[in-house]
Amino acid sequence: MTGGVRKRGDKWYYYFDLGKVDGKRKKFERVGGITKKEAEAALRKVLQEYENAGLTFEPSEISVSDYMDYWVKNYVEMNCKYNTIDGYSRIIANHIKPAFGSYKLKSITPAILQQFVNEKSTQGFSKSYLVNMITVLSGSFKAAVFPYKFIKENPMQYVKLPKNENIKGETNRKVITQKEFERIIERFPQGNSFYIPLQIAYHTGTRVGECCALTWDDIDLENRIIKVNKIILKKDNKQWFFGTTKTQSSTREIPIGNTLTDILKKHKKWQLENRLKAGRYYNNYYVTKEDRIYPADGTKEFKTTDDQIQFVCTREDGLLVTPESIRYCSRVINYELLIQFNFHALRHTHATLLIENGANMKDVQERLGHSRLATTMDTYTHTTEQMSKNTVDIFEKVCHP
Repeated sequence: MTGGVRKRGDKWYYYFDLGKVDGKRKKFERVGGITKKEAEAALRKVLQEYENAGLTFEPSEISVSDYMDYWVKNYVEMNCKYNTIDGYSRIIANHIKPAFGSYKLKSITPAILQQFVNEKSTQGFSKSYLVNMITVLSGSFKAAVFPYKFIKENPMQYVKLPKNENIKGETNRKVITQKEFERIIERFPQGNSFYIPLQIAYHTGTRVGECCALTWDDIDLENRIIKVNKIILKKDNKQWFFGTTKTQSSTREIPIGNTLTDILKKHKKWQLENRLKAGRYYNNYYVTKEDRIYPADGTKEFKTTDDQIQFVCTREDGLLVTPESIRYCSRVINYELLIQFNFHALRHTHATLLIENGANMKDVQERLGHSRLATTMDTYTHTTEQMSKNTVDIFEKVCHP
């Protein structure tokens, strides 16, 4: 393909023919510079890009702030679950927009982004939160290249999370020892609001949203199975709703042992006794067609066509134990018992104990609800490395007793 240059007024223009559209030939023309040489150089560059991409690339003038809104609306809200949408939106509003929301998207460089990440790493955020920030930036800038074509190159591909001593430790990756768990249960014994969610998570590896969403319809005490098929989440910081599990694989059936089965049987009896004791003051829960969850006691006249549900994790008065209330439990464990703790650490502990004691990795994957075996393997690399060392020891003992 060829083109040419010509002078119009005090500027030089370059031009070339595009492909035919509806049988008619289209012509492309732009300002190339103030000299013929500049115009010819611009023509060569544009022809090369046109041959490679079929069009001339011109970076968008959109701001980072407006682009983030565009990305959230056109990608995040269309493809992600509510908790992810909410988390990404908070990171954008609280960190990205204040830092460089007014910049033009095309002016953002790897240096600007690396400085942003470096500064955040010194402010005491956990590693997982910093990774979430990087995930938002990487995903949004990648989409800005393709399919949105606002910029030509993703500047986040050159940005790395720095090693920094100020980054908070990952409590959700801590393995809770048997003695630590016994101290936790001693602090939150049977009859306490947090006793049941702690026991369920320790014995099954369920996530906090999965654990709090369990109803007695999900518990098969006869066959010793817990069915995980939903989570609870709070929308707009107001109401609790049922939501779908994190992934399709997270919907699962978890076999349980005699210990947890006995605990749940006692708890079910305890709930019934509390219901009878409280009478009309006991809180019952209902769910709307929109999956909104709400309580109502018998002190006021109440009529509804909504389905009544029986939650497993409740307080003495029937009120639901939520992921928010469990944060109080975590604070007590951290600052009163002085045990580094996050509720997710119980999930990590459950999986680690299984793997270290010879459980099949595929079974652990299905139990945790990971969609890929590689996720389980990558998450518990330290555990599998220990198993490898044990395997060597076994071989040594067999061959060299």
